[in-house]
Amino acid sequence: MAEIGFQDRVAVITGAGGGIGKAYALMLAERGAKVVVNDLGGAPDGSGADTTPAQQVVDEIKAAGGEAIANGDSVSDEAGAARIIEAAVDNFGKIDILINNAGILRDKSILKMETADFEKVLSVHLMGTFFCTRAAFRHMRENAYGRIVSTVSAAGLYGNFGQTNYGAAKLGIVGFMKCVKQEGAKYNIMANCVAPVAFTRLTTGLMPDTLSEKLAPEYVAPMTLWLASEKCDVSGAVFIAGGGYFSRTEFVEGPGVWVPISPGMGPEVVEENKAQIMDLAGGSEFGATMEEATKVMAPLLSG
Repeated sequence: MAEIGFQDRVAVITGAGGGIGKAYALMLAERGAKVVVNDLGGAPDGSGADTTPAQQVVDEIKAAGGEAIANGDSVSDEAGAARIIEAAVDNFGKIDILINNAGILRDKSILKMETADFEKVLSVHLMGTFFCTRAAFRHMRENAYGRIVSTVSAAGLYGNFGQTNYGAAKLGIVGFMKCVKQEGAKYNIMANCVAPVAFTRLTTGLMPDTLSEKLAPEYVAPMTLWLASEKCDVSGAVFIAGGGYFSRTEFVEGPGVWVPISPGMGPEVVEENKAQIMDLAGGSEFGATMEEATKVMAPLLSG
């Protein structure tokens, strides 16, 4: 099979000073892309700032013969996010690929979760994804081409103790991405999500150390690079990637049940039909809100 290349493509990767983002940057540059390596360089909780990690990745790319520039703006700042995207346009003439990867953690159980910790995590993950995507979308629409890949997490898809802020932000990104899919379709802009399974500084202590090599960030990169390539022919999807494992996950709606509607119907109707309501066997996935709404309305219209 011919190698998937990125010659003449310009990529912006946020949170690319280390871990998974760095793996993306190195592989994209190796395959011909010009890369904006963004990283605030702060601590895992988002405090502090240091452009050294981003510049070190740039130096590594250049030493290997690639093209890259560093950027230290925060994705959670609207003006800063705009500067990240403009760095690509000003230095390389355009932006083809945006990988929303920047993130922080401030884990606490819900009763110990301070409002500031909840809001800060949302500001980096969710608002940062919005700010960067909106800024990039304008250019992608003009060029009738774009690939947007956003990092999500099993914590948002399935839940995790002590991560109400992180889980809410990550699942919010999924909903955001599914709407971007709709708006980008006629402009050849694909928007997808990847939930990595990998050893990074944000997952320290969460996985057995014995798996550190097998769950290296480099093993997430094949999925993300495919989604960032011209070969990508899907949009609005969520993928799991790590350790040689690749899969798609999706919201599935069960067949459900229709009951006769009548004035005064109450929760008893749910209790009586609970088994059918809970059953996902033979369920469906939907590509847009109106597809799901049509399922609900069809029997009502025909009746």
